[in-house]
Amino acid sequence: MNILLIRFSSIGDIVLTTPVIRALKQQLGGAKIHFITKKQFEPVLSSNPYIDKLWLYDGNFRELLPKLRACRFDFIVDLHKNFRSRYLRLMLGRPSGTYTKLNLRKWLIVNFKWDFLPRNHIVDRYFGAVQKLGVKNDGRGLDYFILPSDEVVADYPEFIAIVIGGKHNTKILPAAKVAEVIGKLNKPVILLGGREDHARGEEISGMTSKPTVNACGRYGLNQSASLLRQSSAVLTNDTGLMHIAAAFHKKMVSVWGNTIPAFGMYPYLPDGAGDSYLAEVCKLSCRPCSKLGFGECPRQHFRCMMDLSADDIAAHLE
Repeated sequence: MNILLIRFSSIGDIVLTTPVIRALKQQLGGAKIHFITKKQFEPVLSSNPYIDKLWLYDGNFRELLPKLRACRFDFIVDLHKNFRSRYLRLMLGRPSGTYTKLNLRKWLIVNFKWDFLPRNHIVDRYFGAVQKLGVKNDGRGLDYFILPSDEVVADYPEFIAIVIGGKHNTKILPAAKVAEVIGKLNKPVILLGGREDHARGEEISGMTSKPTVNACGRYGLNQSASLLRQSSAVLTNDTGLMHIAAAFHKKMVSVWGNTIPAFGMYPYLPDGAGDSYLAEVCKLSCRPCSKLGFGECPRQHFRCMMDLSADDIAAHLE
């Protein structure tokens, strides 16, 4: 069988598709697995041994479509389910499967606090897209593969990794709170994030006298993943590196601000693997205030992050 999986973005969402990729390859003997994603996310999947062909989308289907049609896919697995992925399925005209999105239920809990959310992870919902093929979740969790050339040597032999970045400010633990947590830790800390997070990393480093290395912007994605794999524990916002840490079965604390784990995007770990603690302020009447996030707290108090206990977070990390 020739099978095409679709997930255009972003880092965390793509990592969450890896159990489906693995299950398809291992449970359908001899299947050729193709995957299409945006060009900038190539590093997330380029080393995945279960993918036979990685297609890179640069915003224009004109050149890609004839090549994709020539593959005569037996089945298309749409794990994005937006206008672009529907268009691609329509143009290819092959049998397909997709998963259940929760947009209406998320809207209801954000706007009215009516909770009709199912208590299952998005990975388990992804498997609904391959149910027609008889493919089932093998329960082994996420995958993330790093080339030897992307492995780096950490500044410390033993350390705690803290992921300080994120797409939306209301999903990011404030610098002062991160520094407060660091002050309660006994191990050195390496701060991880992109170039856009470097200034925040410098701010955090300047607030603490504990050994802290600001590695934001110093490394690429897979090099940062290498550091995650070497860490003793991980403190992370709800971001792509959180899911990469889960793929390594790391002990971690994930912090939740304006969004909630019940949306189904919390760290996905197989039974008995890793140690995941969800740090959140429960029973806050304004939470969740968005299914994605904002540039700043709509109510200006940011209690969903500021009320988190640094003592509690540090205790779980240690």
